[in-house]
Amino acid sequence: MSQSIIGKNGTESPEPVKAEVTGCVPEWLQGTLLRNGPGLFKVGDTEYNHWFDGMALIHSFTFKDGDVYYRSKFLRSDTFKKNTQANKIVVSEFGTMIYPDPCKNIFSKAFSYLLAAIPDFTDNNLINIIRYGEDYYASSEVNYMNQIDPVTLDVIGKMNYRNHIALNMATAHPHYDDEGNTYNMGTALMRFGMPNYVIFKVPVNASDKEHKKPALRKVKQVCSIPFRSTLFPSYFHSFGMTENYIIFVEQPFKLDILRLATAIFRSVNWASCLKYDKEDITLIHLVDKKTGKAVSTKFYTDALVVFHHINAYEDDGHVVFDMITYKDSNLYEMFYLVNLRKETHEFIESNMGNFSPPICQRFVLPLTVDKDTPKGTNLVSLKDTTAKAVMQRDGSLYCLPDTIFEGLELPGINYKLNGKKYRYFYGSRVEWTPHPNKIGKVDIVTRKYIEWTEEDCYPSEPVFVASSGAMEEDDGERQ
Repeated sequence: MSQSIIGKNGTESPEPVKAEVTGCVPEWLQGTLLRNGPGLFKVGDTEYNHWFDGMALIHSFTFKDGDVYYRSKFLRSDTFKKNTQANKIVVSEFGTMIYPDPCKNIFSKAFSYLLAAIPDFTDNNLINIIRYGEDYYASSEVNYMNQIDPVTLDVIGKMNYRNHIALNMATAHPHYDDEGNTYNMGTALMRFGMPNYVIFKVPVNASDKEHKKPALRKVKQVCSIPFRSTLFPSYFHSFGMTENYIIFVEQPFKLDILRLATAIFRSVNWASCLKYDKEDITLIHLVDKKTGKAVSTKFYTDALVVFHHINAYEDDGHVVFDMITYKDSNLYEMFYLVNLRKETHEFIESNMGNFSPPICQRFVLPLTVDKDTPKGTNLVSLKDTTAKAVMQRDGSLYCLPDTIFEGLELPGINYKLNGKKYRYFYGSRVEWTPHPNKIGKVDIVTRKYIEWTEEDCYPSEPVFVASSGAMEEDDGERQ
């Protein structure tokens, strides 16, 4: 990939275009794959600073009888409309802060910001497409989403979580159970009283037949978890779920609330409000989905940073969960466009000493804990892992992970096994290049790894689709 095209504006294809297929697409592969991501980096003479700031471009791939049809549209969010009408970037993003016009009443603006404590965020939803009931939303990690028509990709309407549940932010990586219910997590900050992490559920039948009422109107809070530190909540991008439990990792990668609330007046972007405390611990919360109550045992591990959970399941009195961890929080820094535009050798030289690779790790939490167990005892009795949960003097369990693989991100599984015991996961191979060009598959049982790569191909995160009548977990196609 040429560095000269990094951060260039994409183009949309609003009408379906039949793709030229090299090789063979299996005829049993029927349906539409929706993807989301940044696609517009420059508006007029202004440019975003970070890859994750670009305005959303939604992609649709429809598979039908061996053929593939592609269409794409820029998400017509309020942010998109404001920026394009002004012919410049006028709405702040996470890594690109737009400062107030000094000719306007900045004191009035400052007063309103400080009263609110938390700034009003962009609705440039560029991370994922998620489903609540039968409604589809372009989403990011803020309180706004945009409902889209999954066929035309047109925006149906803007949605605000706050109109239905007290949230300032929510993840773009929910879970779906076997019945089709959606579980997600969010953060309720100071506007809504005591700050909490909130786990919520939207039932599968939440949409009305005419699709005129939002599915979120039937949202139900499963539980809330108080912040460990009121002014420094943990950042989280995803969470884990089994048949009976939610796993929330409260990592020491924290959001500085006061810095966030005043960022625009100190000329710093929102990204700078995230700080990693390597001297802190990582708390692991285990919540019963049915009762909404957290397991009383305190589970913790060393400081780490996590963006993506892989999968989780229950096994013989234990909760097992796998996730991709880092030893620092420098990953976000690497995706500033000034870094991505570097030649590979320059990219390596400038990042080699500052970036820890992604490590796929397994943690195991025993569900039955006898407080009288001697200090230093490992309570994990599973034979297929080296993960430990060691009893401490205060009755807490210090969790030591089992390292599965190093150098894979953006994980995917056969989603039929989400929340269940599984063997394989897929992901993008992370090596010393700003342009990943390999897809990997890891066998957790044997710890064997295979990969796919092809010249001049730069695949996105893999999506596993089971083949028709599949009998084995890995019998299918990766898109």
